[in-house]
Amino acid sequence: MDGRSLEQLVTDVAGRLMPADSTTSVAAATEVLRDLVEYFGVDVSFLRRNDHTIGATVLVAEWPQRQDVPDPDPLGVVYFRDADPVFAAAENAREAVIIRPEPSGYQDRIRSGAGVVETSMAAVPLLSGPVTTGVLGFIKFGDREWSTREINALNAIATLFAQLQARVAAEGRLRYLADHDELTGLSNRRMLLGELERRLQPGESGPVALLFLDVDRLKVVNDLLGHNAGDAFIHELGNRLEGRFPDDVVVRLGGDEFVIVMSEPMDANAAEVVAREAQLVASTPISLGTEEVGRSVSIGIAVAKPGECSVGELLRCADEAVLTAKSDGGNAVVVCSDEMRAANDDHAEMEMHLRAAIRDGQLEVYYQPVVDLESGAISGVEALVRWNHPVRGVLQPDSFIDIAEAANLSGELGRQVLREACRQLAQWNAMISGTPLFMCVNVSPAQLITSDFVDSVAIELETYGLSGGSLCIEITERAVMHDLAHVLVTLRGLEELGVRIALDDFGTGYSSLAQLKVLPVDTVKIDRGFVHELGVDHDDLAIVHSIVGLADSFGLDVVAEGVDSGRAAQILLDLGCRYAQGFLFSPPVKSDRIAAMLRAGRRSSPPLRVTTLTPSHP
Repeated sequence: MDGRSLEQLVTDVAGRLMPADSTTSVAAATEVLRDLVEYFGVDVSFLRRNDHTIGATVLVAEWPQRQDVPDPDPLGVVYFRDADPVFAAAENAREAVIIRPEPSGYQDRIRSGAGVVETSMAAVPLLSGPVTTGVLGFIKFGDREWSTREINALNAIATLFAQLQARVAAEGRLRYLADHDELTGLSNRRMLLGELERRLQPGESGPVALLFLDVDRLKVVNDLLGHNAGDAFIHELGNRLEGRFPDDVVVRLGGDEFVIVMSEPMDANAAEVVAREAQLVASTPISLGTEEVGRSVSIGIAVAKPGECSVGELLRCADEAVLTAKSDGGNAVVVCSDEMRAANDDHAEMEMHLRAAIRDGQLEVYYQPVVDLESGAISGVEALVRWNHPVRGVLQPDSFIDIAEAANLSGELGRQVLREACRQLAQWNAMISGTPLFMCVNVSPAQLITSDFVDSVAIELETYGLSGGSLCIEITERAVMHDLAHVLVTLRGLEELGVRIALDDFGTGYSSLAQLKVLPVDTVKIDRGFVHELGVDHDDLAIVHSIVGLADSFGLDVVAEGVDSGRAAQILLDLGCRYAQGFLFSPPVKSDRIAAMLRAGRRSSPPLRVTTLTPSHP
């Protein structure tokens, strides 16, 4: 034993294991085992993990590493059902076990695996709550006694190993989920894009055939039997497709959409034959409890030669084909046509010009005032990007945002808008007195899951001398549902900067209430669809009243979008909605028009009569 105390030994082990991850865990564990062998004066140390799925204990690391390992290795994977009492005890052990030399099945296994005649052992369980996740073991060729202090130190070290194994297992789960659909276990969109990128490289075998499947009228199953039944149907359908096409890449895109990428080169005619087979697989009734449920599927087919088509173009062709199949009543197979390809070419042309526009800074930011309904003053502005297309004129975001996201351009586009919005806000605040303006900026799903997004926001705030509270990031339900786990990390990072979060288009998504409970949201923005006919449509009035009440119960601010009439503005104020934006006050305008309004005293409209007031500031 070296001169370190047991306490120092545990500290040293913690320092080695805490930084380890899935790629370095075995090497780190092996180094620690080597150190423990030397410290305790034993001959062998080993680390094993329990795989309760297969009912076995699995060797993770050992020291010294055996040179002549039998094949199969009797120490590699030991199934509890076949194990001698010592290995079997490792399945649910809760306390350290000390074994002294005596004839046993364990001694026989060690003799066959390591060639040692007589051994003593200390085995310390790795625990994670009520579950025994593994064992840390020490072997002495001959006899050895273990003191209580030594066993306590080994228990502490075993806890460190258990924490490392838990981290490795969590990382493995995250890697799996990154490429697989959680409901079905099939490949997901990420893996699909990687596979198509590889298959469409010049020189690869082709043509590459892709089948896009969309289940017809699955909503009926969800409405009548519940969403759990719908999920069970999707799960079983995924299993059937994977079973029927085991050599091909079967992907669940999400919802009721699947994609099959044929592994062998295939033309459109052959792909159509395969699509008919997929329809038969899908249409076979599936048992959901006491019900037998059958659904037809619509299938779009796209075929491309490697080197002549991008991944985005192939997917868009298939998507157009399946939309055509569904528009004809469903249960149809449609091959991407020349007309569809023409539409795809138009999309590609838009993408090309958009790339140039983003690269050359040709996109322009317009601004729409957010008005205090009580005073009529401008409290803030929302940044809204416009594209002055060389042929099509000024385009609204709806015309090109989806193209930007599909082409992975939304990140750069979003950074340009954020940078310009922050620059402009700093300039405006420098020219006004009183409470500074705030700036609302919309972000895309891609931005929210980008690892450096929070840092980029912090940089812009620092560059232009802005406080976090002067910036409001607007997100939509679609952005949140894109990847909730990563989105939460981003939003919490923004929250630490003091940046405010607004949930845009509130009331249009089925999970809006659930999101208010989970997300660090400060403001909800009432969708313009509920505001446009406010005062005419009683349903809209009821919805807006409910949203304002819900926001108030959560302590959130409310901004109404699409306010086009004085009547709607007065109703909103009476209901307790203090802030609004819309054509009543100003359409989205260039920065110089906002500057003119601010020079005129920040007045956008006359104040309204106040009957109900929410004094909070968005």
